[in-house]
Amino acid sequence: MRKGKEEAAAVIEQANKRANQIIEEAKEKAVEEAGRVKAAATAELEQEVNQAREALRGQVATLALAGAEKILEASIDEKAHAQLVEKLAAEL
Repeated sequence: MRKGKEEAAAVIEQANKRANQIIEEAKEKAVEEAGRVKAAATAELEQEVNQAREALRGQVATLALAGAEKILEASIDEKAHAQLVEKLAAEL
């Protein structure tokens, strides 16, 4: 009877150790996955910020040229307008 209790206790101890090991492995995988998700989200956010900046630069350049055109009360032809927009956007 005593031997049976000792064997049962050993089996329970092994099961507990294995359960703890599985829990630790799951925690490690969760931390790794969280890191990957965070890195992907950060990269996506940076890309969206850069796209927004570029769009804003183009809008600012267009507005600046429209304002200058109004001030001069002269019309700039489409090709010259496009070149000025590109040049101004590059300088911003």
